[in-house]
Amino acid sequence: MSRFFWMREDRAVADKYGGEAHGSHKWGLPGASCSACGVTWSGAGHYFPSVDLSQLPEHREFEKARPEPFPEFVRLRELVRPLVDPDSQLPPGTGFGPLVGTAFGKFPAFAWIIDVLLVHGEAMERLQAEELRGIHACPTALRFRQKSPPELLELQVQPRGRLHPDCVPLDVPPPCPTCGRHAFRRPDEPILDAASLPSELDLFRVGNFATMVIGTERFVDAVRRLELDGITFRELPTR
Repeated sequence: MSRFFWMREDRAVADKYGGEAHGSHKWGLPGASCSACGVTWSGAGHYFPSVDLSQLPEHREFEKARPEPFPEFVRLRELVRPLVDPDSQLPPGTGFGPLVGTAFGKFPAFAWIIDVLLVHGEAMERLQAEELRGIHACPTALRFRQKSPPELLELQVQPRGRLHPDCVPLDVPPPCPTCGRHAFRRPDEPILDAASLPSELDLFRVGNFATMVIGTERFVDAVRRLELDGITFRELPTR
């Protein structure tokens, strides 16, 4: 049976290195104001750093974060849909293109900007030699204050699989049939829905809680064997 691990920032290691990075993706879908559920919202965890929107005549419409009425959000979403995999979710707030921002100092092998997962270029080369499935890194546009800055890449981690319904509180309303918003707090004891988990990826996000990054046992074993730091692992049950 496959084993899956929830990966989070190792704050003790990050503090020891002392580096900091701040940024956001060059383009993004706006937030959405839904007249059906009455909520204006924007999600997190859906990022496509490999997707270049500069080829779109309307690319400037994706440069400023803002809320839009849901029909306008849908118009913009459909403009970018041909540029991503057909089964990709594109909720409000989805980011595209390189991570733009500033950084300074030193970083562990894996570094985080909230839920964005970064990796050193050298560490990525070592991971690629492990023949892990679905591991894809993209250049960032972070500006460093020091000479000889590290090469930090962003791992494009796609949302796949789901949390099991048993760990979602019973009083949580179902997703909005119009905008798809399904609002619930992350469970203290997450359970993964075994039937929904991808068999072809060693690194993915949880589809219905995309800020959670999941690695397979193969990924965790490789990281530990290569002694790559910056990540903590917590095995999650499946059902």
